[in-house]
Amino acid sequence: MNGRFIAVEGADGTGKSTQARLLAERIGALLTREPGGTPLGERIRDLLLDPAGDAPVDRAEALLMAAARAQHVDAVIVPALAAGRDVVSDRYVASSIAYQGYGRGLGDKPVNEVNQFATGGVTPDLVILIEIEASVATSRLGHDLAGSLDRIERAGDDLQLVVAEAYQSMAASDPEHWAVVNGAGTIAQVAARVAKVVDTRIGLRSER
Repeated sequence: MNGRFIAVEGADGTGKSTQARLLAERIGALLTREPGGTPLGERIRDLLLDPAGDAPVDRAEALLMAAARAQHVDAVIVPALAAGRDVVSDRYVASSIAYQGYGRGLGDKPVNEVNQFATGGVTPDLVILIEIEASVATSRLGHDLAGSLDRIERAGDDLQLVVAEAYQSMAASDPEHWAVVNGAGTIAQVAARVAKVVDTRIGLRSER
């Protein structure tokens, strides 16, 4: 029996990482993240996101994301699904299309093509998009007084607005595989919305 694969997406500051974790806990799924998810992927993540490091050019950024994803798919996602384990990933291919394809202006088609190669065509059963107002996301990120924001989070509101619009476009063009969840309110309120969507769309029930 194959497991189910759910990707949780959203612009920075939407709370998607928290919701991915809560969903995985609720359904007893393997929680993983991108970029990262493997020892190699985590090293690539550091190269990509460290604001003090040597910033990659946009094409290199896209290719590094795809390289980390290829390792992640083959070493973590596919084995877990094949063993019947459900997987919840904090970001997947859609994030590269949104950030590098649209946000960096590389184009959605070339970014999608390189990621199809990287993933071998492995796609989520459901993509959950957490959406909130841009002003709320900015407020959640706050001021980088402690140097806590990564290189992409520091790119500014203009990038985040383009990314949010890209996500909206992808969700609207594929309603069969995407579900948009309102990220406003308390963490528990948003988690309840996510749970309802998952139970309705792919029938996964809580392990509790």
